[in-house]
Order: sequence, then structure tokens, then C-alpha cells
Amino acid sequence: MASDTVPPGDNEPFTYNGGRVDPGEIANIRYGISETYLGDPVRIPVTIINGEQPGPTGFLSAAAHGDELNGIEVVREVAHEWPLDDLKGCLVCMPVLNVPGFLAQQRYLPIYDRDLNRSFPGHEESTSAKRMAHRIFTNFVEPCDFGIDLHTSTRGRTNMLHVRADTGHEGANRVAHAFASNVIISSEGPSGSLRTEATEAGVPTITVEMGEAHRFQREFIDEALDGVMSVLAEYGMLDTEAVRWPGWRTVIEENDEKTWLRADVGGMVDMHYDCGSLVHEGDSICTITSPFKTDQTHVDAPFTGVLVGVLENPVVYPGNPLCHLVELDQTTLHAVEQEQSPPAGLS
Repeated sequence: MASDTVPPGDNEPFTYNGGRVDPGEIANIRYGISETYLGDPVRIPVTIINGEQPGPTGFLSAAAHGDELNGIEVVREVAHEWPLDDLKGCLVCMPVLNVPGFLAQQRYLPIYDRDLNRSFPGHEESTSAKRMAHRIFTNFVEPCDFGIDLHTSTRGRTNMLHVRADTGHEGANRVAHAFASNVIISSEGPSGSLRTEATEAGVPTITVEMGEAHRFQREFIDEALDGVMSVLAEYGMLDTEAVRWPGWRTVIEENDEKTWLRADVGGMVDMHYDCGSLVHEGDSICTITSPFKTDQTHVDAPFTGVLVGVLENPVVYPGNPLCHLVELDQTTLHAVEQEQSPPAGLS
């Protein structure tokens, strides 16, 4: 952690293959990671803010899935609207990792429909996706001390803001708790994902899930900006800020503490609760009906918890996911009930 007693001017340059950013400088670059069929460069936008005083180096990334837009605005606002004159250390801001997917407004790389977020750390002599991942990883991820990778739910579903991290890893656990979300889902993460491979490479990284694809949602963007600020405060990069406490927190570490509820019948869904809502065991979360509304199937909560993710597209086949429910212990349940209960006289 940076110290207040270190004089200005002692920070190190941030270097990448093809350039450097000296202390006190801000660089906006478009970095080539591939080529199109016509041989034109595929370039990702990167903003590097290197403070005059020494401190950690962190990265912010978004749109590894090209249709997940909320995180783009978070990264852009940090890079271009925050007053970072007194930043200690360095921030590497990558608002759009999957440029081909972003241009096509689709989740995966249009080339063979590959998932960039299953291609890290990449390889310089492998598939197109892994070559892209390799250039991103070696130049802008490996030099860092921590990372925050921003995502949304996939098309047709939405997520409350929550963190996914390997809390068994000391560094990742630190970043996850500093981000100050109500819910942390703990797992090592899928192989090839940015947060898994970065953490394994010594750059503790978390995934932040928030909202839905194909749109900017201001309430999620603002909440994520608060989380980023809290992480920078934890690492001593912004002395004027404090690490946040979200009011209540649950860390989900076991599979039996969370579940995806799935449709057993096909039909049209009437969701009775919003994302982030508290539901009690036995509550009817949603109802699935036939086109004639003659057949109704109620989907009940198997335990008391919070709806981390819910369906937005109201039509389902059997087996389609309806909602993601995480369990709460009694202490956390009491705190959530107090937060979600209307003030006296307003019910």
C-alpha cells in the first residue's frame, strides 16, 4: 500500500509492448489485438492513468461479452470523469475487450462464435480468440496487482449487482469484500475466464455482475462506481475515500446455499418478485401459464433468500432458468428484512 510520506515523482512507468506511460501521464490508446478478414486492425480502447506517486496497479475491464454494456460506462466514467490528479499508483481502463462482439452487438466473438471470456490467458499461436486474449492478458492484465471485470446477465435475464470471486484466495477475497456488494458468490470460476486466469497468475480479480445486456442502467452503473471507489480506497490509491460497508452481506460458499430454479413446463411466466427481492420459503416466486391460462404452475421458493437473478423474457421451455436464489443466514435475513420493510405508516 502506498504511503503518504513518499514524495511525488517516485512512481514507475507503465510499459506494454509498443509503448509506455510515465508517472503523471494519461494515455488513450487503441491497441491492436487482431485483424479483420480484410487485414484491417482490430483494436481495443485502453486508457492508462499513471499517478505521480507510487502505489498498486489495477485494471478495470468490461464487455468481454460484446452485448454487456453497463460496465462500459463504469470504466469510461472512471477513466474520463473522475478527478484522479492525486491517484497513487496506476489504473488500466479497458471499456471494451470484445470489440468484434461489441460491433455486432452479440455476446461472443463473431469468428466461430467463440467466448473471449473462456479464452484467457490465451496463446500467441492458437485460435483467433486465444490470440486476442493473449495480447490483452500479457500487456494489460499481468502487470497489475488486482482487477475488476464488469459483466451483466445474458440476454433475457437480469442480475442484482453482486460479486463473484474465489474467496479462498487471500487477494481475491480482499478485492471482493472491498467492492462492498451485498452478495458475494464464492467459486474458483470457470477455466479460461479472465478472473480465474488472472487470479491464478497472481493478479487477484473479481467479476461484478449487474443488470441486463443491451442497455445502460444508471442505478447499476452508479452502484458499481461506488464499488470501484471503495476498492481504490482499500488499496490506498485515493486517500480521500473510505472503504464502504454495504449494510449487509452474505458470502455464498456452498452449492446448497444457492440454486437456479428452472421451469418444469413450457409457457408464459408471470414473475411475482423483482431482482434483489427477499423471498421466504414457500413463497410463490412466479407462475407459468398456458396460452389459454387454463393450466397454472406455481414455482415456490425452496428456502428463504434473495433473488440474485431473474428472468426478463417471459416465455420458457421446460428446463429454462427462471431465477437464481441465494440463501441467507438468520442474522443477514434480519438485516435484509429491515432494509426491505417499508417505514412505519407507509405500508
